[in-house]
Amino acid sequence: MSLPMRQAEGEARTLCVRSVLAILATSAVVSPTNSLADEGGVPFWFSGQYASLAAVPATPGWSLPMQGYYYSGDAAGSKSFSRGDSITLGLKSWTGLLLAQPTYAPEAKVLGGQLALGLGFGYGKDTTVADLSVSPRDIASGKSDSLSGFTDLYPVASLAWNHGVHNWMSYVTGDLPVGAYDSKRLANLGIGHAAIDAGGGYTYLDQHSGVEFSAVAGVTYNWQNPATHYRNGVDSHLDWAASQFLSANWQLGLAGYVYYQLSADSGSGARLGPFKSNVAAIGPELGYAFTIGGLPAYANLRGYREFAATNRLQGKALFATLVIPLGPRKH
Repeated sequence: MSLPMRQAEGEARTLCVRSVLAILATSAVVSPTNSLADEGGVPFWFSGQYASLAAVPATPGWSLPMQGYYYSGDAAGSKSFSRGDSITLGLKSWTGLLLAQPTYAPEAKVLGGQLALGLGFGYGKDTTVADLSVSPRDIASGKSDSLSGFTDLYPVASLAWNHGVHNWMSYVTGDLPVGAYDSKRLANLGIGHAAIDAGGGYTYLDQHSGVEFSAVAGVTYNWQNPATHYRNGVDSHLDWAASQFLSANWQLGLAGYVYYQLSADSGSGARLGPFKSNVAAIGPELGYAFTIGGLPAYANLRGYREFAATNRLQGKALFATLVIPLGPRKH
């Protein structure tokens, strides 16, 4: 390839990365919880919600990140889970969600960084099947439960800084338990209790070469579920991604996550003891930059395959993200 052609390709890649940043960085993270309650072995934190460019400062203005999510997982029939007021064996679950998070980034800087504020919510369906379910009401084999409804609400705030190829970000998010939840159901779209999560992240981004790496880590504190008197322990998590911009539009990479519970579950509803859980996952990531109404937009598709799961379901997850700009940046 000739030098002029290499230079043109590098310039196009730089423009592509800048275009993606202009709209992707306007949004914090769409952060729903999984449809399974904490007692079922799944934490508040939605593993995989952060990926490429996670710590890049937002562009001032409004944006609308939209996310489709699908999860399918199961656990061995010999493994017990506390689901609401039931103890289950042989759990399987399928979850589909459509989520949105209107986000606003003000012009004024805070501590020299860019602030972004958002509120996540969604609608979806969860189907859960247990080989055996034991509750105060009955003992049932092959019990199945399905529910469609709204999720909890997820406020989120982030503050990010940039210095050359280095980007840093801090965030705080949480759970407002207003979604579809009933302790007598196996399937739920809310978790039935409040939670708060805080952490920080880093993104390395070379706009000329197109090389990118991001990692976000945090810790979750859970309040007790008043319906079941179950309190999940303190959780830790890490989301990461590494990618390469191949052209003026396409981005290709790998993404993954690690979740590890730091302290034991507690409360009178924790009938299975400490029930500390962990899991890891990895999978491919594909990004595409384009325009909507003359404004830059971005789509991202990534899939994860889980492994090394303890005291939780293990399966596959798929994220399809579309970041919609709601207007040009004000000058």
